[in-house]
Amino acid sequence: MSEKNMDRLTPREIVAELDKYIVGQKKAKRAVAVALRNRIRRLKINAEMRDDITPKNILMIGPTGVGKTEIARRLAKLTGSPFIKVEATKYTEVGYVGRDVESMIRDLMAAGVQMVKQEMQQSVTAEAEKRTEEALLDLLLPGTGKKPKDKPQPSAMVRPMGTFTIPTNGNTGSSLMGTAIQIGIPAGSNPLGTNPPGNNLFGNNPQGNNPFGAPGGVYNDESGKPEAEDTVMDEEPVPNATREKFRTMLREGKLEDKTVEVLVSQSPQIPAFEMMGANMEELESSLSGIAGIFGGGKKKKVVTVKRAREILLSEESEKLIDRDRVSDEARSRVEETGIVFIDEIDKIAVKGDRGGGPDVSREGVQRDILPIVEGAIVNTKWGPVNTEHILFIAAGAFNLAKPSDLIPELQGRFPLRVELDSLGKEDFLRILTEPKNALTRQYVELLGTEGVEIEFTPEAVDHLAALAAEVNSQLENIGARRLHTIMEALLEELSFEAPDISPARVPVTVEYVNEKLANLVKDQDLGRYIL
Repeated sequence: MSEKNMDRLTPREIVAELDKYIVGQKKAKRAVAVALRNRIRRLKINAEMRDDITPKNILMIGPTGVGKTEIARRLAKLTGSPFIKVEATKYTEVGYVGRDVESMIRDLMAAGVQMVKQEMQQSVTAEAEKRTEEALLDLLLPGTGKKPKDKPQPSAMVRPMGTFTIPTNGNTGSSLMGTAIQIGIPAGSNPLGTNPPGNNLFGNNPQGNNPFGAPGGVYNDESGKPEAEDTVMDEEPVPNATREKFRTMLREGKLEDKTVEVLVSQSPQIPAFEMMGANMEELESSLSGIAGIFGGGKKKKVVTVKRAREILLSEESEKLIDRDRVSDEARSRVEETGIVFIDEIDKIAVKGDRGGGPDVSREGVQRDILPIVEGAIVNTKWGPVNTEHILFIAAGAFNLAKPSDLIPELQGRFPLRVELDSLGKEDFLRILTEPKNALTRQYVELLGTEGVEIEFTPEAVDHLAALAAEVNSQLENIGARRLHTIMEALLEELSFEAPDISPARVPVTVEYVNEKLANLVKDQDLGRYIL
């Protein structure tokens, strides 16, 4: 979202937008609205003061299913900010096998790059479509549309050959594992750059010849003379009556089912391997970078014109955008407006009277998260990312642990604490009717595709809300997610039979609800497994 559009997002308007999708939780909505507005205000301050203003990270406390994740997700969509949701439990302390906490920033950067790339591709859509049309005509009518030019040199290739093991200490039995790669450089190519006359690898050479005495170029073994280079087609199309006729047919969609052979770019596949104590994500990125230098090659594929258009449009869009500009813009957005939502943070909290076992690793994860939240430089394949001004929103139910069980330093980095309320019957009733994506509307649309029209009466919706609240009070309280189980149980039979009974109209009344759900609600043992 542009800065001008973000200026229009006042805290009151942000809350109003969130109200379209999330019921209740006014405190949490106000907290995130103020945090977002402060980020907009910070960008207007002079650079010297701006660096000293850090975001006020938020800790959301509340039971499952009350809207913690949805608030953060809708906020990111509203602002167009790079956003990533992560689970605190999937990270491990440095030294343990698993993902390190820095990977959340790499994932956020990947999301930012994808966002910026899509925006830039949209800006070059017209030119990409024009080039795609010419490429399709070249496939349908080879040799009719381009002028000859010099044939480009084939690119070098890198090919993974497998893994190997190197013993490091015969006494302990430890070893390192790696990947062997084969690098192929085509004859006559110069991967290190062009050697000007008189400046080759083996001394002066005024002729610009190769280091072995022969003039530069590709030679015929029998005559010793340079071979005539083949020619390929230039990018400028040559007017042709047949070509223009096919162009018209292509635009009218008459050639969509024709098959053509396209060259699809494929990335080199690096075999998976493990090396203890190494950052595997960075290692994989490095190997992919090496493969990218030498090119990944292309693969021939026979597809329809419709599919070929999608492939070629994607490739042409990639060619038209500046990758360095994409990386720079994405890094700027991530550093200034990025949002990281850390869910289940209560699962890595450690009670004071417990110690040892898995709790050691949990506290270690907290210590590893701390510098990321405080502000650190994380290396990614798109360049270093400063996390100092990224907004972190943490959330957890805190049923067994308390926020005070987190290490004090981490507590201090989440100064804003918001408690979300449990949901009752009135909240469930609003969830079923008010939001733009209300559950009742979703099921009406889903079954409508089968020709089955269902209509929920107000009394039936009220009864469903009451049943959800009752089941939550008797069994585990899972918040609004209980509505999903209730609705699935209610419409399971109808969803199964819909293709066979369409077209049909089915009113969902209180009697219909009682017929399908009354026994499940009364029988708690049965309801425990079904609802």
